[in-house]
Amino acid sequence: MKLETMTAAHWPQVRAIYEQGIATGNATFASEAPGWEEWDRSHLAHSRLVALDAAGQVLGWAALSPVSNRCVYGGVAEVSVYVAGAARDQGAGRQLLAGLVAQSEANGIWTLQAGIFPENTASLRAHAGAGFREVGRRERIGQMRGAWRDTLLLERRSNVVGAAVAAPEAPSFRGA
Repeated sequence: MKLETMTAAHWPQVRAIYEQGIATGNATFASEAPGWEEWDRSHLAHSRLVALDAAGQVLGWAALSPVSNRCVYGGVAEVSVYVAGAARDQGAGRQLLAGLVAQSEANGIWTLQAGIFPENTASLRAHAGAGFREVGRRERIGQMRGAWRDTLLLERRSNVVGAAVAAPEAPSFRGA
């Protein structure tokens, strides 16, 4: 398996994998996959990956979306990772997340976040393996097919981008 930058040419296979995820009911609140143009506009131009098998078939994909258009959140992005049903449990998700982390840091992203349904244990394991930690549970955050669903909010802080800088020294108040 090898990772490549996702292009529009990959979209038919990427969309099919996205639709498989939608069909599980545990991957996203989306009820249908958008067209390429809409998907392209809603994701960052960098940090888009596909995992390919030896024949060039897409096994999975990963990409980042901005969390806000406010400049202070320019280094924070939402993670999407989807693996084809036939390729699950073969390490594609782990490889995609590792590649996404590397690309995100190369592009100045200091925080990655993911909202994952608690039932999606495979995704939770893959994210934990990539250094994500659970920061909270968003209870009844949205409805799906008439039922309220929770999501777990996971976060990964970069050790490279936005690493703590020494605070300036406090002024000295030596007696007069």
